[in-house]
Amino acid sequence: MTTSQERIVPTDLRNEMSRSYLEYAMSVIVGRALPDARDGLKPVHRRILYAMHELGLTPDRPFRKCARVVGEVLGKYHPHGDTAVYDALVRMAQPFSMRSPLIDGHGNFGSIDNDPPAAMRYTECRLRPLSTDAMLRDIDSETVGFIDNFDGSQQEPIVLPARVPQLLLNGSSGIAVGMATNIPPHNLGELIDGLVALIHNPEIDDLELMRYIPGPDFPTGGQILGTTSIREAYTTGRGSITMRGVATIETLEQRGRPDREAIIITELPYQTNKAAMIEKIADMVNEKRLEGISDIRDESDRDGMRIVIELKRDAYPRVVLNNLYKQTPLQSNFGCNMLALVDGEPQLLTLREFLQVFLDFRVETIVRRTQYELRKAEERDHLLQGLLIALENLDAIIALIRRAPDTPTAKQELIDSFGLSEQQADAILQMQLRRLTALEAEKIQQEHAELQALIADLRDILARRERILEIIETEASELKTKFATPRQTVIEHAEGEIDATDLIANEKALILITEQGYIKRMPVSTFEAQSRATRGKSGTKMKEDDRVEHFFTCCDHDSVLFFTDRGVVFSMKAYQIPTGSRTARGMAIVQMLPIPREERITSIVPVSEFSDDEYLIMLTKGGYIKKTALSAFSNIRSNGLIAISLADGDQLRWVRRAREEDSIIVGSRKGMTIHFKADRNQLRPLGRSTRGVKAMNLRKEDELISMDVISSQTLLGLEEDTNGDNGDLDEELEVQTVDLDTLDGDEELDGEETDAEEPEMAAQQGPWVLVITTAGFGKRVPVSQFRLQNRAGKGIIAIKFRKSNDQLAALRVVTEDDELMIVTNRGIIIRQAAKAISSQSRSAKGVRVQRIDREDAIVAVALVPPSAEGDEEIAVEV
Repeated sequence: MTTSQERIVPTDLRNEMSRSYLEYAMSVIVGRALPDARDGLKPVHRRILYAMHELGLTPDRPFRKCARVVGEVLGKYHPHGDTAVYDALVRMAQPFSMRSPLIDGHGNFGSIDNDPPAAMRYTECRLRPLSTDAMLRDIDSETVGFIDNFDGSQQEPIVLPARVPQLLLNGSSGIAVGMATNIPPHNLGELIDGLVALIHNPEIDDLELMRYIPGPDFPTGGQILGTTSIREAYTTGRGSITMRGVATIETLEQRGRPDREAIIITELPYQTNKAAMIEKIADMVNEKRLEGISDIRDESDRDGMRIVIELKRDAYPRVVLNNLYKQTPLQSNFGCNMLALVDGEPQLLTLREFLQVFLDFRVETIVRRTQYELRKAEERDHLLQGLLIALENLDAIIALIRRAPDTPTAKQELIDSFGLSEQQADAILQMQLRRLTALEAEKIQQEHAELQALIADLRDILARRERILEIIETEASELKTKFATPRQTVIEHAEGEIDATDLIANEKALILITEQGYIKRMPVSTFEAQSRATRGKSGTKMKEDDRVEHFFTCCDHDSVLFFTDRGVVFSMKAYQIPTGSRTARGMAIVQMLPIPREERITSIVPVSEFSDDEYLIMLTKGGYIKKTALSAFSNIRSNGLIAISLADGDQLRWVRRAREEDSIIVGSRKGMTIHFKADRNQLRPLGRSTRGVKAMNLRKEDELISMDVISSQTLLGLEEDTNGDNGDLDEELEVQTVDLDTLDGDEELDGEETDAEEPEMAAQQGPWVLVITTAGFGKRVPVSQFRLQNRAGKGIIAIKFRKSNDQLAALRVVTEDDELMIVTNRGIIIRQAAKAISSQSRSAKGVRVQRIDREDAIVAVALVPPSAEGDEEIAVEV
């Protein structure tokens, strides 16, 4: 009795319950229900992927029974029920549950109707390429820590070395003790764009990140109503996102019966049970809670979802659809609760904090991997240095080994005689005789040199954080190229929702981009009008080797389309471009748009409205021109859109807006121009992924320099030349005269050139073609002097040059009321009225428009928008 009483430990029941419950709660939170913010996995998912990796179930290997995988996980890592493991495995293979599934399933893995999967003895599985490339790669390179399993017989990873933000990619949901998590899935390409933006701009905030990650992207598609809830979830960690299925109203043709209206549902909100929703609609119809529905059937097949809801003859389809949204799961809410484990503690995270935690983890992973590779390289190089010592002292070492009584003695004598380490001595004793040949010796020397370069590179990576970030960006971009898919969920503005543009004044803006990729926005009012032939004001502060490359005006609410030389277009709102003072350098554009390093922006077009009767005219460096509907560019993804197909070596250079009845004028460096219509006879509309047709037949050593669009109103009364040669004899003679003037330099003046003006033409009603040269001279030429020709001709003269080294800088179509803004290489900007520039003939030499330094040159001309609410102007390119 005494012994029994001695084993009893008196304790307070309240303290014991509190302590035990807290331990249980923390065990559930950390070890079961909440995902890790680094790899986005719960322990069961991590153990399944690692077990499949250990079993060698890679994408290039045959499928294995799921029962084999479940048994491996249970026996080695996860001491829980087999149902929990199999359910987790099944979910990772369901394309309607995961935005990017991690497991490739073979067999019945359930359906969107909530049909259960087949038993694990029937189904098979293996890893998907995304899992091996983005989740498990480098796990054997000491990138992550390992811990003992439940019985200490095995080691399992604490976290997987994920290369993508998997937690946001596939989302997660779980209920712990006293807390829960519910994170929606996202688009892989958008996540990587956001990660790259964070790398380039560590101070970026949640709202700026939403330009790259606009919202969740559900695997079942559907729609998201409103951006306010998304913004709330991303900035606070909590929010309720309204999801809606995609439904259209169609007329069904029925044989022998009158046509019926029907609602066709093709996409459902995320995690909506299709069969249960159809059953609920049928019950509501039977209970008279839904009016106007005569029949409902499921016509879904392997090609996609199709739920047909036939309506009664007197039903109003839109009213019935709105009732479906209101009363059925066709519209539902996703309650975001962005809770995850950070350093073993549950934390509510914002969008930026999610990406920052992942980025810090990637930096740590790269450091550990580099340290591992460095250690391996140094160990290998250490052995090679010993072999090289042996090759240099070959005869002495052979003699030493031959006279040694045993291996330990020979090893010790090698260490003592040649200062070798134990590892080097072992390597020499194990060296095969064939490695003594001259060829093998050369291979050892070459490997040593390569290892020395590798070691230096690895040490440089460890010493410089910018190299680590560059590696992270490169690896993430490779995964984006390989695995990214288009967005499936469309984000719609909710009715009555205040858009960002409603809070921003639609003012006139001037946007300037330098050759090295710095961009900034300034109010047009920064520059007041100046007289002709003055110097202008400094418009930007640039590096010594930088220069202004693009310069245009628009309004703050406009969408700005950025076209690259590779024919890809990106889009952003003008007000999203940071404002800067006249002397500010601006922000690097790579921090705002995911433009690859090897590409550069060559043309920019502001658009206030994507109308159906307007086109974009695109002209390449090689002289190919095409016309594509402007509406084709109304919805540009964050990672860009292909605008034109280019031949090898060609580049997209100019893009302008035009209508079917307008005409196009193209200019070359040597002052030649061609003017042709934009109608179907000369330019028929083409799709985005086409190349186009020839625009102009250039002379030797000439190149295209500018393009503009002439409004249809100015074409009336113009003489049209449709001869096959596209130019007559006197024009050819005129061209030769221009070449002589240009090449021989007859107009070159000693010292400062005179500013004597050419006699002005008699007053003519505009518009005019404004011709500006790089040396600062210009004139207005009536449009009537540029007769219409057929496309692909040689063209006619636009200006004679005053100096032999002068060239055409820009062509613009202007009216007498227009105001110009002209910019030079060094960022000097002048604003002046178009009517201040003389109206002259095509063969005249022009007047001084801007006084510039000898080393400077005019690069671009833009027009000031006439009003903040109305017309926008297109970009002017160099």
